[in-house]
Amino acid sequence: MAGTIIFTGANSSLGIPAVEHLLQKHGDYTAILTVRDTSDVDVNTQKLREVVSKFPKAKASIHALDLSSLSATYAFADEIAAGIAGGIFPRLTAIVCNAYYWTLVGDPELTADGFDKTMQVNHISHAALVLRLLGSFGGDGGRVVLISSDSHWTGKNPMEKYPPTIPGDLSLLVKPTVDEDKFGRGYQRYATSKLVLTTWMYALNRYLEKDPSLSKIAAVAMNPGNMVDSRALRRNTPTSLQRMQKWVYKPLLPLLRLPNPTLRTAAQGGVDVVEMAVSPTYAGQKGYYTLLKKDDSAPDSNDEGKQQSLWKQTLEWTGTTKGNTALSGAFK
Repeated sequence: MAGTIIFTGANSSLGIPAVEHLLQKHGDYTAILTVRDTSDVDVNTQKLREVVSKFPKAKASIHALDLSSLSATYAFADEIAAGIAGGIFPRLTAIVCNAYYWTLVGDPELTADGFDKTMQVNHISHAALVLRLLGSFGGDGGRVVLISSDSHWTGKNPMEKYPPTIPGDLSLLVKPTVDEDKFGRGYQRYATSKLVLTTWMYALNRYLEKDPSLSKIAAVAMNPGNMVDSRALRRNTPTSLQRMQKWVYKPLLPLLRLPNPTLRTAAQGGVDVVEMAVSPTYAGQKGYYTLLKKDDSAPDSNDEGKQQSLWKQTLEWTGTTKGNTALSGAFK
């Protein structure tokens, strides 16, 4: 029996075509699709429902998950774990951590948990979800796909004004200072969150490898490409970026791709993410991928000292204890 796939941010520009590909090509899986707002007031959730409705035999359900809230993340993880234990859902095959947040036009925002919203949505809450659900994977293991970006590597993305960095004082990651340069610092927070989750991925794999009951679960940080038609370029962004998308990125994509093949559509990225999550081709693969090719990640992400520091700090940020994760060696 095919297992269950959790896909966060399922109504995103990447998520909707990813779900369509999953249900069309891999319809034997059970798909748990999360969105922040499950009501039809959200036009993107409505579009997601329309896609799901095209596959009447699909085993797909849409669930609310607000990743800016740890209590909501805990409740969702507990609900899914109980559903799997009770036979409502098959055991997990994959978790795709796709949902994101950024603001390039405003100051840093603190969540009710006291964390920078960009860091909490992009890394902390996803880490909490993964750590709490490791025990719900099947005996054959599975995959954790963390959506990264070329932004995590200094100098790789032209939107960068300030480099992503992992400071010695990790508290600065969750309590950034206010700056007049909303765009530059907002993008730096986003890029840094991608650097953090990529760095954390290496530590997660090390701990999984040491646990006999979880060693068949593998984690990948994946850059699915720079998606020129993504709504991300129109949400919490300056008008100038929105105009660039409309008049440059989208119409000139065939030319822009010549020097940079990672420029693509969200639909292409969505297909690749699903294949990374379920295709036998990538079973057991670990590390960093650009599109569907194994790649190097930023030098900072390969620093084992930083990996370990982030691992310990993430356990604290996520409220992870021996009582709520199956990864018993996580605290050694």
